[in-house]
Amino acid sequence: MPLIGLHVSISGGFLKAVERGETHGCEAIQIFTKNQLQWKAPAISPSQGITFLKALRESGIRRVVAHASYLINLAGEEPLRGKSMEALIDEIERCDHLGIEDLVLHPGAHLGQGLEKGLLNLIEGLRVVLEKTENARVRILLETMAGQGTVLGARVDLFREVLQGLDWNGRMGLCLDTCHLFAAGYELREKGSYEHLVKNLEKNFGLDRIGCWHLNDSKAEKGSHRDRHQHLGEGELGLRFFSILLSDSRWDDVPLILETPKCGMGDCGNMALLRKLRGH
Repeated sequence: MPLIGLHVSISGGFLKAVERGETHGCEAIQIFTKNQLQWKAPAISPSQGITFLKALRESGIRRVVAHASYLINLAGEEPLRGKSMEALIDEIERCDHLGIEDLVLHPGAHLGQGLEKGLLNLIEGLRVVLEKTENARVRILLETMAGQGTVLGARVDLFREVLQGLDWNGRMGLCLDTCHLFAAGYELREKGSYEHLVKNLEKNFGLDRIGCWHLNDSKAEKGSHRDRHQHLGEGELGLRFFSILLSDSRWDDVPLILETPKCGMGDCGNMALLRKLRGH
């Protein structure tokens, strides 16, 4: 079965994140390893890593995914690009200390330099980061994006160019965001259209490259390029798609992480829906 869970806060420490995941019955969680809106943070000590891993082993949480800082933009120009590479290297090292094997990364924005230049910057930036962290086990999962503004990643084809440019490095993968895919123009609401997407992914990447899904309904219509997350079943996607996804054995043991709003039905309501749609 897919592993369902939430993005949880590390406020109060990493152990609090485990406790929050346990409270909601998570099988997988996603965390930031530091404040996502700051470039730097205190280093993670060996004792913090050991304590975190021990707490995880004693919990029902089977997988942890980290999300990199929103400030990182490898597709941009200097000096932002250089600062972003340093920050990503630090994020990978932090994950390594915590025993986290997958790190979700936004592909960045070209900021008016053009898609071709932004793509080249992204590939070369990732190449440097992978070389400087070659001893780490951490895999970078590039997240599909809605395509607002100059942001890269609205089309899945772009990620094939990135991976080809990196010689299909084994430490590169994808994170699929349901709201972003839909807002980027991918039809997901019927079984046939969903199967078309999955077969495309399998052909172009291999499904083992898909390290995580972000589960969100969409407030905006298909193809809007607007990143507006909504509670499951309360947006334009509807519940049928999520039912199809949760019953698909091809995603066994893959984390399916909710990033839905905290207001309204909140985490409890969305987690309850996931269990119901999956059957338990």
